[in-house]
Amino acid sequence: MTIKGSTRLYAIIGDPIAQVRSPQVFTERFLASGIDAVLIPAHVPVDRFDQVVPSLLELGNLDGLLVTVPFKSRMVAFAQRLGTAAQAVGAVNALRREADGSWSGDMFDGIGFVRGAERKGKRIRGRRVVLFGAGGAGSAIASALAEAGVESVDIIDPQVHKARSLVERLTLLFPNCRFNFAHSVTGPFDMVVNASPIGMQPGDGLPVPIPSLDRSMLVGDVVIRDTPTALIELAMRSGCHWVDGRDMHGGQVESITTFFASTSRAPIPAPGESVQPVRSL
Repeated sequence: MTIKGSTRLYAIIGDPIAQVRSPQVFTERFLASGIDAVLIPAHVPVDRFDQVVPSLLELGNLDGLLVTVPFKSRMVAFAQRLGTAAQAVGAVNALRREADGSWSGDMFDGIGFVRGAERKGKRIRGRRVVLFGAGGAGSAIASALAEAGVESVDIIDPQVHKARSLVERLTLLFPNCRFNFAHSVTGPFDMVVNASPIGMQPGDGLPVPIPSLDRSMLVGDVVIRDTPTALIELAMRSGCHWVDGRDMHGGQVESITTFFASTSRAPIPAPGESVQPVRSL
């Protein structure tokens, strides 16, 4: 493609950022759709987040952002409008600029994971899940799994307060699903999901020790790598069905593209008028 002065910008922010695949995936999708836009990686150091992000959002030709670890929760503060999933989990992984210059955000990790599993023909409904990670991705996946009809979700995270808070919040939102806080993998389960950053670095092992797996289990990992993570390797050796970060990413690309292409159609305010925050899409 030819990048011109009129080309619109989208960016993905995170720390680290070298592992992301979104720039190629979304830029190719823009090109195929006849949209003059590119998506670029933007490394925002954790300790510079509060200085860099407000300036980034001021770019006049920036139309949208993708958000990866560890900023999904922190980016909520920059959205004047939040979608249903983002409100439920308190995190966003995509923001778009509206016609009035304000920003709308939503969370697609959960629906991406579920759709990735469904595209591979894997059953979700009725499963008893052990989930590692109570951050933005873990919260979104737990919410989406409850909507998809799982029986229970046991949440494990070294930040105990975060895991307990998530259990309390989701219990109120999804009374038909049983949520529990756990320190380790115990009790009956037939689905394991890693929604933590463990596995991103070479040599990373399992998030926590896991008992033996059997072939009927479904194993998922949100980490995107050229080689399988330790958890996916264990699933392969055990003959389990599995879903990895590439499956999840593919499951959410279409939804995010549609989100980027639509706006709230809010009127552009006259000079001197302020934009009023609206907390739903």
